[in-house]
Amino acid sequence: MNTATQNLENDHVYILQLTEVIQKMASNGATNIDHFKSVVNIIRNYADGLHHKKEEDLLFPLFEQRTAGGHCAPVGVMLSEHEQGREYVKGMVKSIEDYEGGNEAALQYIHHNMLGYAELLQNHIYKENNILFRMADDALTEDDQNLLVNNFNKIESAAQEGNKIEDFISGIEELAKHYSE
Repeated sequence: MNTATQNLENDHVYILQLTEVIQKMASNGATNIDHFKSVVNIIRNYADGLHHKKEEDLLFPLFEQRTAGGHCAPVGVMLSEHEQGREYVKGMVKSIEDYEGGNEAALQYIHHNMLGYAELLQNHIYKENNILFRMADDALTEDDQNLLVNNFNKIESAAQEGNKIEDFISGIEELAKHYSE
């Protein structure tokens, strides 16, 4: 049986690949505005818009319902980290606009926000994969998992009408090729 947590962990593979690309871009002093915008698009529409939607709207509420908010409230930590990630993305967008407008100093802020986002998400994903999702697997019934997977599929199908998931993955892979060492 494909579980909800496996579905989310599959997303994490690509999100982690994106964080590695982001780190290479920042470390290598990337200056390509289109690449920066592509990163923001993938984060906003795939990592946050699709993946975090599945967690925030479906998994987290059901997990909290099944555990009655016990287990030292890991969901609150995850939600807080999602918000921190969004703040880094806002910083990227603002800095990209400034850089595009001719402010060369903004480049360092683009890189700073990219590195902050990448580090945050790498640690965040580690906690989800190794702690929260294992707790969820213990707390959720097979019916819960099936319900979540069906609802995840609906979210993914709705997303397919706008941006295809495969397009985000291709975008990550293209950036990875460009910034591979």
